[in-house]
Amino acid sequence: MKMSMREAINLTLHEEMARDNRVVIMGEDVASGQGGVYGVTAGLTEKFGVARVIDTPITESAIVGAAGGAALTGLRPVAELMFIDFLGVCLDQLLNQIAKFRYMFGGQARTPLVIRTMIGAGEGTGPQHSQILYSMLAAIPGIKVVTPSNAADAKGLLAEAIRQDDPVVFCEHKALYLSECDVPEGDYVIPFGKARTVVEGTDITLCGLSRMAVLAEQAAAELAAEGISAEVIDPRTLSPLDEESILASVSKTGRLVVVDESNPLCSMASEISGMVAEFGFDYLDAPVQRVTAPHTPVPATPCLEKDYVPSVADIVRAAKKALAY
Repeated sequence: MKMSMREAINLTLHEEMARDNRVVIMGEDVASGQGGVYGVTAGLTEKFGVARVIDTPITESAIVGAAGGAALTGLRPVAELMFIDFLGVCLDQLLNQIAKFRYMFGGQARTPLVIRTMIGAGEGTGPQHSQILYSMLAAIPGIKVVTPSNAADAKGLLAEAIRQDDPVVFCEHKALYLSECDVPEGDYVIPFGKARTVVEGTDITLCGLSRMAVLAEQAAAELAAEGISAEVIDPRTLSPLDEESILASVSKTGRLVVVDESNPLCSMASEISGMVAEFGFDYLDAPVQRVTAPHTPVPATPCLEKDYVPSVADIVRAAKKALAY
């Protein structure tokens, strides 16, 4: 069944709430008729009522803190942190409380909590609503970080996230909400830590995160037209990261380009590059190439924002640079 990522996420929320009455939704405007800024929670209030679909005040610290407490009592909250840019407001609740509950309580406490949040530039939402901060979250022990790149993966990964007994941050790129693909019907779950091979190839590996996996696939098509066989890997989850699949691909191709929309310093692009250099150095026939945003805030001006986000041309250029060695 073909549907958009937004529709797939909405469908999964409906299905998981119907499957388990412990699942509750909370966040700003989630119970409105529109279903939030992008309509992702539309129809949930009508079906499950305001006791399970809870509109909150505009206070991210309260949303995330309440969700963490609710998870400790046995509920399975899905909290919406509208934009990942607001992470700073509730970072203490995540970093020093929710991420550490299982550890501090000697494994006696479970925190089955999902935080849905929007990421990414390209939609003209300015420097305070367009960032990619998943690398900050992946660096925190005790939190799992998910970055779907299509509707089918969004459904399977969100179902898995809601059923997990540990906190998960589910990063939805807003530029992908309207992208469509075939989505499996019925109960569909994708295990964490399992990358997806988007395109098979032999000459070079393109590892793309979130929306960058889509651009990497487009770059692979352009390279194929020039006789270059590029393999495209979508990690799907950043913590846990499927290092084995990335290394297996690099062992086959000998070259790697990591495409990450976040800023370059301390990024997932840096982490994956370092991991391959440490554990797969003998596989490499050329230095690892990183394609990232520049180390600046996201511009508000549309023409500058277009240059800020990595492009297909940037990926093709990096691939050819690696292949020139």
